[in-house]
Amino acid sequence: MKYYIGVDGGGTKTAFALFDENKTMLKTVEGPGSNHENLESSFDGASDIIMAGLNDLCKEAGIALSDVSFTLMGLAGIDHPFQYDIMCDMLRKKGLENFEVYNDGFIVVKAGSETGHAIGFNCGTGVCCNGIDINGNRLQLAGLGEFSGDISGGGNIVTKAFELAYNDLFLNAGKTAISDMAMKHYGFTEREQLLTLIEKIENGEGEHIRNFIIFFFEAVKQGDGPAMEYATKMAEKGAYLIAALANQLDFGDGEVEVVLSGSINVKLDNKAYLDMLYEKAAAFSGKKLKFIKLQAKPVTGCINWIMQEYAK
Repeated sequence: MKYYIGVDGGGTKTAFALFDENKTMLKTVEGPGSNHENLESSFDGASDIIMAGLNDLCKEAGIALSDVSFTLMGLAGIDHPFQYDIMCDMLRKKGLENFEVYNDGFIVVKAGSETGHAIGFNCGTGVCCNGIDINGNRLQLAGLGEFSGDISGGGNIVTKAFELAYNDLFLNAGKTAISDMAMKHYGFTEREQLLTLIEKIENGEGEHIRNFIIFFFEAVKQGDGPAMEYATKMAEKGAYLIAALANQLDFGDGEVEVVLSGSINVKLDNKAYLDMLYEKAAAFSGKKLKFIKLQAKPVTGCINWIMQEYAK
């Protein structure tokens, strides 16, 4: 039996999965986030997390890492060739052989596309938009935070939602339903109490981050003015990203698949926002688009890719 490993490395967690040659998922383990940009130890720390996860996975399965024929990784933060080179060099020095590394946005395409050639629009903590065309050409857009104007990630949304509530309560600058939701949810009676949440959000406490993202999309659902204004900007930026890939890569003459992934795109009650995204992306691209919400785990894109290109 041949063994293969897929790795989906994000900012908050890393998923490791062991597969056989029939693409059966045999074992999985989860480790901390492996995005080097989020770690003080940078590439060294990220590669340590990856190696530890690979070894833990093999231990769970009762095999040696040397028994694995190939490992394919989709890693957040691998956005440029120099980052790829450093990460690969680190992993080789730590003993890993027979592997390939891509940005995590590309495995979304392989996990959710019916053809293997599609656009993947991923909005989790951050944002990236990746495409693989019919010739195997790859292109990644966004993923640079403020430098690429990313506004659709969870980190952006929670900050904006809090800002809108602050503007309402402290500046009388735009009434928003987000304020009432937050005050009621937390049982606050004074506006200053809202400020106690800033440190918790900055410290990455997931409960409060999720709450404000939920408040935001509920406000959009209600047609709240300030929330709708930001959601419209989100939809426009996402649509421009999708349209750019649809026109800069070759997807043939038929419809172009667009795989939506990440918690913002697939796990929330956000139909009003997504409807805007669908409409604007079709208009901006001038193409027929087929939107697919990713149902499979992104790590399954790794084994699909391995069997297509690396297990021959």
